[in-house]
Amino acid sequence: MSSSAELPPSRLDTGFKRLSKTANHSLLWFVVAAVLATAKGPSRRGALRGLAAIAGASAGANLVGKSLFPRRRPAADLLAVPRRLAKRPTSSSFPSGHSASAAAFATAVAMESPKAGAVVAPIAAAVAYSRVHTGVHWPTDVAAGAAVGVGAALLTRRWWPLGMHEPASAYEHADLTSLQDGDGLVVVVNPQSGLGPDPTPQIVEEWPKAQIASVEELDSLPDAKALGVAGGDGTVAAVAAIAAERDLPMVLIPSGTLNHFARDVGITGLHDTAQAVADGVGVRVDLAKVNEQWFVNTASLGGYPDMVRIREKLERRWGKWPAAGIALFRVLQRAKPLHMTIDGDRQLVWFLFVGNGPYRPKGFAPTMRPRLDDGLLDVRYVRADRPFSRTRFFIGALFGALERSRTYKHLEVASLNVEVHGAPISIATDGEVRGRSTHFAFRSRAAALGIYRP
Repeated sequence: MSSSAELPPSRLDTGFKRLSKTANHSLLWFVVAAVLATAKGPSRRGALRGLAAIAGASAGANLVGKSLFPRRRPAADLLAVPRRLAKRPTSSSFPSGHSASAAAFATAVAMESPKAGAVVAPIAAAVAYSRVHTGVHWPTDVAAGAAVGVGAALLTRRWWPLGMHEPASAYEHADLTSLQDGDGLVVVVNPQSGLGPDPTPQIVEEWPKAQIASVEELDSLPDAKALGVAGGDGTVAAVAAIAAERDLPMVLIPSGTLNHFARDVGITGLHDTAQAVADGVGVRVDLAKVNEQWFVNTASLGGYPDMVRIREKLERRWGKWPAAGIALFRVLQRAKPLHMTIDGDRQLVWFLFVGNGPYRPKGFAPTMRPRLDDGLLDVRYVRADRPFSRTRFFIGALFGALERSRTYKHLEVASLNVEVHGAPISIATDGEVRGRSTHFAFRSRAAALGIYRP
């Protein structure tokens, strides 16, 4: 602090004062996060992870650290008046909350996007140093705050694992039918899926010999060599079911709002599949069935369908993880437990989730699949027969400790039989609510579907 106080006056004094004030209440980082969020992909994920890290760092530094380690701030008269902040903080000096938030945000952003992190890091370092330069913190306060921030950012990985951005592993399959100019390809287009323009003109331009049809018309086209689909996961599931039944390869053109299946397969747009269709290369992936209904992503009983719908509705405004927390809280508030027998074991549960392939993370909001080639179902359910089970589950989910919770069960099996005791209930598959029943037989179908993929 003494060496900093002895620095001669300069134009930097005003700049550091403004920078320090801009970082009050993390306002600076909210603005940076908003800028990063305008770009999809790693930058947006980094912004959301950064805000989550700030929440943890701010609580750790300001609520815990300052209460446990009271320390007087440097005397104001150690600095020349032009360098002093007009409004000096009165809380404990140790640790620096500004430094904690800055380090948390920069570290979290870098975890998702090293390029964005390289831009944010110097700003974060300048904010941290500004607290010493303006005389409101000792250097050790800043160092401790930065350590708290880095720790908070790393801790987010416990309940929000770093995304797996590579395509899910699949069965190698390099001899799909080659379709020059789309000859023999029948494409189902759902123009109502998603928020973008109708993809039909692009499809016709890429494959001039392809036929455009509805799902209902596919049965009248027995000579099709491959089935294509442009739409969201519900439309994809409908076409995938027909393709699997007829053992036809599928051309996947994601044009829905979320495109979970396409993302896991590794298809981001028409350009990903165009060359693969011409060359006849691709992979095979697992599908799953419940009774006679095929599904590509998930099936669920109880309150889980409501949670997914609420989460997706809030996701664009709040981000994936905050939206998932809000949705979980709302559903658990009004959920009614279900009496059911799961593979011969009588249970009382709040909801049950079954995924086509093992999902990650293992907590309450599974969002990605590293594998689509192991012939397993991902089964998760929340028990309702434990005292305060909803509260215990919510707390466990919040702190990433569900693997130690007795209210939460997670299995990976090839098949599952569920008997519901009482009135028939609906099941949701791939975001669509299906018919009611009291018996649900889930099966994984290994390598059931061929998909063109580069």
